[in-house]
Amino acid sequence: MGDAESTTQAETQTSGAAGTAPQPAAFPAVQQSETGGTPKNIDFILDIPMSVSVFVGSTRMAIRDLLQLAQGSVIELDKLAGEPMEVMVNNKLVARGEVVVVNEKFGIRLTDVVSAAERVQQLG
Repeated sequence: MGDAESTTQAETQTSGAAGTAPQPAAFPAVQQSETGGTPKNIDFILDIPMSVSVFVGSTRMAIRDLLQLAQGSVIELDKLAGEPMEVMVNNKLVARGEVVVVNEKFGIRLTDVVSAAERVQQLG
């Protein structure tokens, strides 16, 4: 292959098969929406899985005490009996509630749901 042929082949590869000049991308116009309003169609996100956790309480222990735990041991938590449990979604507080038993399984009955405005503030 000669130098003239390789130059022509390189020009064809860089300028495209048809030899046309690149065109700028065309995007549809952005529509303005009301701030703070609810999107008109959020159906496309309704099936996204989220991690939901219920925070029962916590405590601090020395390793010595942790190693002495056995079946039947009781760990005292920082929450009082009857105090609302916190419902977290992706580590963000969304509600509080009380523990219930349904069909021999533990559940939580929501007693207080964090407002949408407070949930948005937690994101920042």
